[in-house]
Amino acid sequence: MEFLAESHPRVVHFAIAFLFAYPFLESAAIIFKNDFLSKAAHLFLFFGVLGATAAVLTGEQALEIARTWEDKGAIIQFKAISEHEELANLTLWYFFGVLILRTFFTFKKKFTGRIKYLFIILAVAGLYLVFQTGDHGGKLVYKYGIGTQYKKNNEVE
Repeated sequence: MEFLAESHPRVVHFAIAFLFAYPFLESAAIIFKNDFLSKAAHLFLFFGVLGATAAVLTGEQALEIARTWEDKGAIIQFKAISEHEELANLTLWYFFGVLILRTFFTFKKKFTGRIKYLFIILAVAGLYLVFQTGDHGGKLVYKYGIGTQYKKNNEVE
């Protein structure tokens, strides 16, 4: 399962890209009154949630690898990892809820008027969660060296 753990940084960036683009597409769909952009926004939200799911799953595998390092004597910042994990799960569930609501309103043909503006607000609020999750993940890498070659080379054998 080390492959899954090592793919976490690559997978997470796809989720970030889709979730970051989502509010801009949703806004552009309203500004230009363009149904194609609205459908694209919905699709980006869907792929963002899929990517976030993959990111959380690969992150869990990375945590398991970190636990093996601790067994070998490495000092692991589990409090920082736990904060990142909580934010990642919150972000995933938040956008999953937004996706369910967006899909519901779309299928019921009620994704109109003020509802569209509500989803822009929800999307922008979700970006704050994405930012916080990424900030905590970045600290794990750049402050604590988690997942870096440096950390791997300094394991206690």
